[in-house]
Amino acid sequence: MTETVQLDIPVLLPHVTGDDDGCVDRLTAILSKSTGVSDVHVVASDGDGPSQLCLHFDSSATSVARIRSLARASGAEITDQFAHIFWDVTGVTHTRKARSVAERLRQIDGVAEAEVSPGFVRVEFDRRATSEEDIRNALAHHGVGVKLGTRGTPTADAPASAPRAGRLVDTPSTAPDDATGRDEHEADDGHDHGSGEHVHGGPFGERSEVIFAITSSVLWVGGFVAELAGWLDDSVLTAVFIVSGFFGGYFTLREAIDGIRNRRFEIDFLMLVAAAGAAILGKWEEGALLLALFSLGHALEGYAMGRARQAIEALADLAPPTAVVRRNDTESEVPVEQLVVGDTVVVKPNERIAADGFVVSGTSSVNQAPLTGESIPVDKSPVDDVAVAAKAPTEVSGESKLFAGTINGSGQIDLYVTRLAKDSSLSKLATMVREAETQASPTQQFTNKFERIFVPAVLVLVVVVMVAGPALGSSLSDSFYRAMSVLVAASPCALAIATPSAVLAAVARAGQVGVLVKGGGPLENLGTLNAIAFDKTGTLTEGKPRLTDVVAADGVAEAELLAVAIAVENRSDHPLAAAIVRDGTARIASRKIPAVSGVESITGRGVRAVVDDRTVLIGNIKLFEETGGIDESVRAAADNLLGRGRTIMVVKHGDRFLGALGLRDTPRPAAKKMIDDLRALGIERAIMISGDNQLVAESIAAEVGLTNAWGDLMPDDKVSAIERLRGEEGKVAMVGDGVNDAPAMANATVGIAMGAAGSDVALETADVALMGDELAKLPVIIGLSRKASRIIKQNLYMSLGMVAFLIPATLVGYVGIGPAVVFHEGSTLVVVANALRLLAYRRSESTSASTSA
Repeated sequence: MTETVQLDIPVLLPHVTGDDDGCVDRLTAILSKSTGVSDVHVVASDGDGPSQLCLHFDSSATSVARIRSLARASGAEITDQFAHIFWDVTGVTHTRKARSVAERLRQIDGVAEAEVSPGFVRVEFDRRATSEEDIRNALAHHGVGVKLGTRGTPTADAPASAPRAGRLVDTPSTAPDDATGRDEHEADDGHDHGSGEHVHGGPFGERSEVIFAITSSVLWVGGFVAELAGWLDDSVLTAVFIVSGFFGGYFTLREAIDGIRNRRFEIDFLMLVAAAGAAILGKWEEGALLLALFSLGHALEGYAMGRARQAIEALADLAPPTAVVRRNDTESEVPVEQLVVGDTVVVKPNERIAADGFVVSGTSSVNQAPLTGESIPVDKSPVDDVAVAAKAPTEVSGESKLFAGTINGSGQIDLYVTRLAKDSSLSKLATMVREAETQASPTQQFTNKFERIFVPAVLVLVVVVMVAGPALGSSLSDSFYRAMSVLVAASPCALAIATPSAVLAAVARAGQVGVLVKGGGPLENLGTLNAIAFDKTGTLTEGKPRLTDVVAADGVAEAELLAVAIAVENRSDHPLAAAIVRDGTARIASRKIPAVSGVESITGRGVRAVVDDRTVLIGNIKLFEETGGIDESVRAAADNLLGRGRTIMVVKHGDRFLGALGLRDTPRPAAKKMIDDLRALGIERAIMISGDNQLVAESIAAEVGLTNAWGDLMPDDKVSAIERLRGEEGKVAMVGDGVNDAPAMANATVGIAMGAAGSDVALETADVALMGDELAKLPVIIGLSRKASRIIKQNLYMSLGMVAFLIPATLVGYVGIGPAVVFHEGSTLVVVANALRLLAYRRSESTSASTSA
């Protein structure tokens, strides 16, 4: 007989926070081969619990106890065997170097996965085959240094007992034990270390490439001016150009050697061959110019990528380094790393908040823009019960919740710490943005594959030109020079940087406005999709019902109807009851509420009670159909409310029907404008998928301007709805809270979570996470993605167009090495400058983007 058992993944693999982690696949493969097990698959989190492994097994061949034991033992073995690291690094300033370093890391025995982007390294490795020390040594060999103890970015995997954000897991850190994770020497000189040795990347540290490029350029310009003025002999000029070429080609040669070791011909190799060819022909000036401009372009590219990285790193630096903590009635200032859960932190007026937590005393307004992007400060007040809030900190209302990095207003407040500094929402956002930088977009993956074919093809073309020239009557020297010119013209430098520079800038800019975009894939998909599906409750609506309609029966005053309803519902804990009490009391604040007794819930129907010695019934129409019928006028009023998408409650006191109440989860004030802005950006279909009844869904959809509303959907039905939309539209985004909508979001092209600040599930399940609860952010990120897509296309057209122009021009001899270098490097600089425009993207552009699309 086949049975099933579901096991929590965090229990089996405490270091894993994502279902797509390689360790989950390894555990699944091991368990699938177990005796009696027929199938193993992952069940994604539905928001109420963790992701699970579901195992189907033959109960006659094995048992639940045996399966649990095997799963725990296998999980522990995998946890001990595999580790993940995510480091900030120096020495990787551009994408070609990043690609070369990543390929070198993948060649290390035991490295299962390695991704490198400028400034960041992510590696998953087998501890039995290699070690963190080996990885550090490999990085050091390539001139890459690991930053130790960078605040906000853990340098190694955390112990399994205290898992860190994102994909940082269980390798013990090798950083120093002091509070900041930096030793004395490092604090003095700012150098980075790896494996106990200095890693500078050159004689002048991280700035070596810039200094060499400037030196090369200055020497070349000086030699060129001296040549025009006749100040120096030819031999001296040659020496000047040789020295210029040395400084310009130093780092190019190092990277070309790395490429050859990885069995790849990179652009650096093409440049060196072209410069060597010019030198062979005695054209030292042109060879030196090639290397000077190429190195200068590399340096400027590194500067541009550094600007984008700094925007990301600034996220981690928003939280203050110290906090004033009150322990045993004594206040002292301590590093934020020393704060523990349960500490009370004193936050003075206009100070940055040091940790995630909630208010226990004092009131103030807090500027949450650094994290959520909300433009208006949020009023904060203490929780009602500290003990209850401490047991369930995720349930604390937004009016009391505080986040690290946000700015206190004019009032002093005391904060109860609920998360360590390394686990704060701000730290997780910064870490996950860094991780997103290592994820190549589809376009970038395509250009990388294209380069692998294109570069060898260029070398073949160069050989053909050298051989064909003499055969067609050209001299050997002319043919060789022309071949070198073709080599320069065909080098795809601009193509290599076209996509990653735009993705890096866009992801960094999104982080600045409080939106986490997990890499180039979601970014590009957001920029091209035409359909978005929305959950209703808590996304398009406020997420709590309100009393919107009060229809009193003939001869009954509205105040009497509300007074009876409030008296009874005040004894109920149903959300609709709370809405009637809250909003009804606001309408009749001065009227006395009668006493009530004998309150009894009628499941699925309503409630029964006694007021003034007469029975009161409050509930839906079915309640009254089963208890003697309903007054026709009240029935007509109730039907009218139902037709307008209201949830209705009919009230009867004794033999009199007092009337009907209509409740509804009201749309957010910003919902309609958000839909209008999306439509202006080119979103053609905006669909609501909701578990509420169809009439309610249609009512909300009509009010906010949606194109369709699909109601009465169970969670599985929502997944089917997303699959249907993908079939019709090709790409579809799903917007929800990232918790209850996790299955539907996982099946969408892009899953977008609202209000992700403080929600681990939302941060993990979504492709894009809006840290705040502000609907206006959605058009901003869609507009930013669309602009990024346009810039990527512009960059590709520019880079490929320049190659398409220069190759024929050099083949026919109209353009030599010098002009080809100028055009070639000029296009690279234009591409980088174009991408950097994304760092200055403004919200106002989201509503006008469609006019320029």
